[in-house]
Amino acid sequence: MKNRLLVTSYSLLVKKKNLLAFSHGLDSTALFQLLLENGIPFDIALVNYGLRAQADEEEVAARELAQRHGLRAHIVRAPKWKANFEAEARRFRYAFFEALIDEHGYENLLTAHQLGDRLEWMLMRLIRGAGAVELAGMEPVSQRITKKGITYRLMRPLLGTSRAELREWLEDRGLRWFEDTGNEDPSIERNRIREEFAAPLMERYREGIGRSFGYLEEDRQRLLEDFELVHAEKELRVLRVKHPNAWGRAADRTLKELGYLLTAKEREVVGEKNSVVVGRRWAVERSGDLLFIVPYLEGITLPKAFRERCRRAGIPPKVRRYLYAEGIGCEELVTSN
Repeated sequence: MKNRLLVTSYSLLVKKKNLLAFSHGLDSTALFQLLLENGIPFDIALVNYGLRAQADEEEVAARELAQRHGLRAHIVRAPKWKANFEAEARRFRYAFFEALIDEHGYENLLTAHQLGDRLEWMLMRLIRGAGAVELAGMEPVSQRITKKGITYRLMRPLLGTSRAELREWLEDRGLRWFEDTGNEDPSIERNRIREEFAAPLMERYREGIGRSFGYLEEDRQRLLEDFELVHAEKELRVLRVKHPNAWGRAADRTLKELGYLLTAKEREVVGEKNSVVVGRRWAVERSGDLLFIVPYLEGITLPKAFRERCRRAGIPPKVRRYLYAEGIGCEELVTSN
């Protein structure tokens, strides 16, 4: 366990400001202990969703654990959502993490996703329709940008490790963790996929699955050469797309980094049309070989002079509203590209 962490992440973590997304479940408790044993500095961030009777007990235990090791514990209570819990929870969670990054200058955000999580994600994408990049799923290391324009790394040091290995490793040390009873709810699709498919496959074919994700990661890097980020400012992203089949892939990856997950249908539409609004939240538009992604704004009247400057610069119509609202000049984009 120690060697794997050192090889994949140590050089990017040591002497850095690291924030661990913590729940006190098996996976995050294992990563917590691994960071301690490898002398890697970090603080923790926990979201209390208040859905289970033991949620408050977990929060108290997390505070005590952090205090015992001289770490800072950032904890927030989530609101109650009536619908789309998983999507809303993810949006809230990452907004919380990024607010901490903006405020405290954390350079790396660490999550405890492990090999089984990666397999579950792949299976969920597979049944909806996905290409090689999407099937590769979670990346060990990726660059993200907060709404305030602060760049940080999202890192998943345990992606090559199975849950069974983590459990055995913690038990050998006599360490305590909490079991999330929500993982047993059959009404949640991911739980059903884990129980019926991912868990049996991991039990029988863990080594082969691990190797396959290694090959997929190599393929992903080659495929991602089909597009490149050329401008990022606030929530504006401009990408140069080098292959006609890469529009949907470029939008999917970029929106994921911005906190929005495209459905299979949305990804198909984005790949085919020059101007799309997804989730009533994001405008995705093309101009030449450039792909523009901005928050979708309505009710903004643009001055004629600004509108004309954007037209001459080749800035798509829906993008112009965001540029005007945020004070980003059309000429800046032309210069940077």
